[in-house]
Amino acid sequence: MPTETRSVIEEFLTRVVAGEADRIAELFAEEVDWQLNWPAGEHPTVPWIRPRRTRSDVADHFREIAEAHTPGAPPSRAPEILVDGADAVLFAEISQVAKATGRAYTALCALRFTVRDGVITRYHVYEDSLAVAVALGG
Repeated sequence: MPTETRSVIEEFLTRVVAGEADRIAELFAEEVDWQLNWPAGEHPTVPWIRPRRTRSDVADHFREIAEAHTPGAPPSRAPEILVDGADAVLFAEISQVAKATGRAYTALCALRFTVRDGVITRYHVYEDSLAVAVALGG
């Protein structure tokens, strides 16, 4: 199972880098335990921050992120992946340029995954929400 978990997470990263929202969503279960660790409330400058739970929601999430950023951002540092059975944690540094402001930002993040039967069933994101919100004009 650790091999399957690592393989799915590595494929997830490949699809995220390629910007393939629908193909990213194919890696998720129909129902997903989804969490983004942001302060409670609305986030008008960061529209992709909201509850999600379905594979279709996953595609929308990654589409909205792509729409808010300028393509060709500087490369991020290679992520580190830790796997324990069906569970994995990915430590990453995300570099983006916000379309709305032209501001570049780098945000550290940790993503917690669970992979069952070849699909992602849990996706929890813990990131530097302040860096993202400031870059987007919040």
